[in-house]
Amino acid sequence: MSTFELEAEAALAACVEELCERGKIEQGGIIVLGCSTSEVAGAQIGHGSVPAYGEMIASAMLKACRAHSVHAAFQCCEHLNRAIVLEKEDLTRLGLVQVHAVPQPKAGGSVPAAAWKQLHTPALALRIQADAAIDIGDTLVGMHIRPVAVPLRPSVRQLGSARIVMAYSRLPLIGGERAVYA
Repeated sequence: MSTFELEAEAALAACVEELCERGKIEQGGIIVLGCSTSEVAGAQIGHGSVPAYGEMIASAMLKACRAHSVHAAFQCCEHLNRAIVLEKEDLTRLGLVQVHAVPQPKAGGSVPAAAWKQLHTPALALRIQADAAIDIGDTLVGMHIRPVAVPLRPSVRQLGSARIVMAYSRLPLIGGERAVYA
């Protein structure tokens, strides 16, 4: 196993664990990963895709999610309108709108393209409202988090040259000063 592969596995294991713990993500919950392998490699986002990194990062995310009984989803780049790669059964269970494309490293991103190959029955959803998200390389994955998003600073703040940020969702608090919350 390469040094980078070990680094990716450790980083994503820590991130998923922290999200599940702090965000109280229940079994069956969904965590979206947005990742620029260009940024991980030290290049400008969208200008240096590294498919080998995509394979390792997708594998590490799937492994980390399985360890916590949550499901992984992967945000594509703007060339596929930031569509979401996930298991077909999750798409169906959540009632998501399926779209037709197969992500490629330069049209969707290296991580979603790799995830497509690693999932049992991959599908592409137009959008999702996930329980939490991990953003590696400033991919703006926040559009796919269910309201209300709560930022969480990860203990691992970087993968390669890319910054890692995360958020989980909480239920909206409604009712004002007289409201009582459980």
